Amino acid sequence: MADVTHRRADLAGHPDIYEMRDRYERVLHGRDVVLVDALVFLAGLYCAISPWVVNNFTATQPNLIVNNLIVGVALGLLALGFTITPERMYGMSWAVCAIGAWMFAAPWWVGSFPDAGVIWNNFLIGGVVFILGVAAIAQSMMVRRKRQDT
Repeated sequence: MADVTHRRADLAGHPDIYEMRDRYERVLHGRDVVLVDALVFLAGLYCAISPWVVNNFTATQPNLIVNNLIVGVALGLLALGFTITPERMYGMSWAVCAIGAWMFAAPWWVGSFPDAGVIWNNFLIGGVVFILGVAAIAQSMMVRRKRQDT
């Protein structure tokens, strides 16, 4: 009969233990902006559904509906990218700031004679998204500095 007992191996003798520890530390330090990821995702979700939440949005601004839907999906995808591969994606934090700035201007560049509800909706989304982008940039810069110091 074959020996099928499972022995618990100690990794202390593993030849790549130092490399594995370094990689584990890098992965853990890359997760410093988890809260920002979730908030960017929620802001993108709200941006995508906002045309149907704000009154008179759908009847008066058909082009802005498409704009907010596309921008909301883009924000959601950025947030998922930040969550899945933080080390690669946090260089794209500036894009979140650019999307926030775009949301400020979109009622006039994409829409036609927007009413106060549409303007305030996009200002709110734009402001929140811009601040979250700045927070993600600041946090990723701190993580980079921390890595360079060690």
